Amino acid sequence: MSQFIKKINFNHSFIFFIFCNIFSLLIFKMNINISPLICLFLILLIGVSHGSLDHIKGKKLFEILKIKNISSFYLIYILITFFIIILWIFLPTFSLIIFLIVASFHFGKEDTDFLFFERSYLIQLMYLLKGSLVILAPMYFHFDETISIFKLLLVENETFYTILSFVEEKNILLLSIIISSISSIYLFTKQFEIKKFTIFLDYFSIILLNYFLSPLVAFTMYFCFLHSIRHSITLVFEIDKNNLKNGVLTFIKKAMPLTFLTAVLCIVGLYFLNKNYGFDNSILKLIFIGLASLTFPHILLEYLLEKNEK
Repeated sequence: MSQFIKKINFNHSFIFFIFCNIFSLLIFKMNINISPLICLFLILLIGVSHGSLDHIKGKKLFEILKIKNISSFYLIYILITFFIIILWIFLPTFSLIIFLIVASFHFGKEDTDFLFFERSYLIQLMYLLKGSLVILAPMYFHFDETISIFKLLLVENETFYTILSFVEEKNILLLSIIISSISSIYLFTKQFEIKKFTIFLDYFSIILLNYFLSPLVAFTMYFCFLHSIRHSITLVFEIDKNNLKNGVLTFIKKAMPLTFLTAVLCIVGLYFLNKNYGFDNSILKLIFIGLASLTFPHILLEYLLEKNEK
């Protein structure tokens, strides 16, 4: 079954790579401006859904830990989410840095983990370096625009921006991308098999998106159509590995409640933020701070479940 998942993910990466070539060039050549509202809609519809089965995973974790009160899971999950939002309000620079590091590891692991059975510290480090490309590429190709997004996320620490400017001027960003590229090469060559070309298809897709598109649009395309769909494929097989059609339909059905709830909360948040920050700026705050608040409990749950299942 693992070989079948590898094949599906390879085909998915190949299709996504072709899509990135066509989509990026069209948007770039035709100078089309994609609204942040469209990005938010795609993230709510496709991106958020890959974590919308966390309540089911929470039940599974509590069964393993022999905890009967499932309501405590929901309470803890919600409290972590609100804690991240509050932390971001009071310590935005610290929160952003931690989020970027955690997100790098998460992206690298979730996009590559299906190719490996090894769980060594070296492999974990390679996941972190590989996933950092998602963060580094927009900074390298669109430095000023990425800095503008950071400022919109309440990060006003001048020392932080001085360091980033130094990193950009001294080509440390380029060096970091080279290091990330080396990690992809390492993962590609380790226990080589043809399906590991998935790693390089994903690599060039991320580079293409960030070279031609704005940071927000590039991230949206990656997060929705590569990262989230890949994770959703894994969830579909966990639901029903013998009947793909039934797995997809069941996944959609199970994902709808939390996806809908998240969408409602975003609309409410957008209504209040719009009064002070403007429509587009409010959307950017919702997307990135909102994703951060959902990412931390999601990753923690994945880690605890993986650890206790062993």
